[in-house]
Amino acid sequence: MKRYEALAADVEESIRTGVLRPGDRVPSVRHTTASRGVSASTVFQAYYLLEARGLIRARERSGYYVTGAEAGRHPVPPEPDLSSQPADGSITVDVSDRVFEILEASKTRDVVPFGSAFLSPLLFPLARLGQALASSVKTLDPWSTVDDLTPGNATLRRQIAQRYLADGLHVHPDEIIVTNGALEALNLCLASVTRPGDSVIVESPTFYAALQALERMGLQAIEVPTHPREGIDLSALAHAIEHHAPKACWLMTTFQNPLGSLMPEAKKKALVALLAQHAIPLIEDDVYAELYFGDKRPPPAKAFDTQGLVMHCSSFSKCLAPGYRIGWAAPGRQTQAVARLKLTTTLGASAPAQAALASYLERGGFDKHLRKLRLTLAEQQAQLAQAVAQHFPRGTRATRPAGGYFLWVELPEGVDALQLHRQALALGISVAPGPIFSASRAFTHCLRLNYGHAWDARAQQAVATLGRLAASGGVA
Repeated sequence: MKRYEALAADVEESIRTGVLRPGDRVPSVRHTTASRGVSASTVFQAYYLLEARGLIRARERSGYYVTGAEAGRHPVPPEPDLSSQPADGSITVDVSDRVFEILEASKTRDVVPFGSAFLSPLLFPLARLGQALASSVKTLDPWSTVDDLTPGNATLRRQIAQRYLADGLHVHPDEIIVTNGALEALNLCLASVTRPGDSVIVESPTFYAALQALERMGLQAIEVPTHPREGIDLSALAHAIEHHAPKACWLMTTFQNPLGSLMPEAKKKALVALLAQHAIPLIEDDVYAELYFGDKRPPPAKAFDTQGLVMHCSSFSKCLAPGYRIGWAAPGRQTQAVARLKLTTTLGASAPAQAALASYLERGGFDKHLRKLRLTLAEQQAQLAQAVAQHFPRGTRATRPAGGYFLWVELPEGVDALQLHRQALALGISVAPGPIFSASRAFTHCLRLNYGHAWDARAQQAVATLGRLAASGGVA
């Protein structure tokens, strides 16, 4: 029995024997973490399990309570199954117009931002970052404007290499290229290993920016079914490799956007081994890895790479410094090729922003900030999941990721997610409809919901409104 299952069993026994009665508050996550000597993730998993059984329920800004006569009325929705097999073959990508239309319509502050791709900026230590920026600019070496061109600030690259080392990865600072956010890193890596007309494997569903990159570079997408908890289906991936000779894979192995899936370590190892057999590079988009709810940061697929085929990309935008646009690539055997592409496009990332982040990381405090951020996100996930359970129609399924800040919601068949998006936006609520995450425009009855913004009465009411729209089929 796993630790979270044992904890859930103990709480359930306390409810059964009357130690905890209907309406009683269950010990808080913080208290249980300290008293039981387990991680917050273990406590949350236990409480999620008890929620699913209808034994406890989260209350806004208050914690978890034992349910009464209404127990079991709103159990947490079950998770979706493995995504269905997409069309077998390469797909010409044409998604940008729809993606831009949806993103432009939903980025105003006035809407409830369930459709946003970003965390609330209020969750970041912007004041401390500002202090680091001010102090580092005062002492900035004038020659840094030249020295910090590709591959980037040496101190920052050492700090990034040290975080790799904490996970047992030996990545030399010279193998790290600082970029203008992770998206530039990913695009540079993709350009270094493909040519127009090539095919690239992506997850199904996948991050729409990956599809936009393929579209812009004239590449074909091969969509492979992906599980909402464990990531891409390796047997389907092997089939796609054998039949379509892809030149690269672009995958998120940790808290995938939009599903939130996390590949187990053994599966990551098997993935890398499979790709190595065919000498296929893996472009690993790993921007959410710091936002884990468990005991430790999940290692990337790059941890199992012995041939330099994994091109690992990440950034500070999702975990520390939105707007600073500082990311990086660790491209393995393609380091020189990626560096040359960087030099011929944007030359380098902002020298002041790199110096500020290097100074902040050297002074410490990053991990303290991350612990607070992770706890906030875990709590907000529980609140959103419970609200979906309460308000969305019967037959709804939803993921429960172990990190990140997205829920993937599968609505009953027949609900039109694009129409629901339009209806919700007219009422001041944004959502990300499923078709923008697919080259084949699948997932027409699915939504991605962001729980990275403050949970309040407005958000609660917005979920109730979305539930009503979904119950009507997402039509006017």
